[in-house]
Amino acid sequence: MTGEIINLRRARKAKARREAEDAAARNRTLHGRGKAERACDTAERARQEQARARLERSRIED
Repeated sequence: MTGEIINLRRARKAKARREAEDAAARNRTLHGRGKAERACDTAERARQEQARARLERSRIED
């Protein structure tokens, strides 16, 4: 007749942990680029800008 006794504090903490893990998984899929990938893209944009500036400096004006 007696049911299983559970610790409510542990159950609340476990539920909060599961919800936090679910939120983290959603955020990883939405914003899933790592720091190294962002740094690589930033460096690539800087190289492209430098190449564009180099071309502009070598342009002959009439």
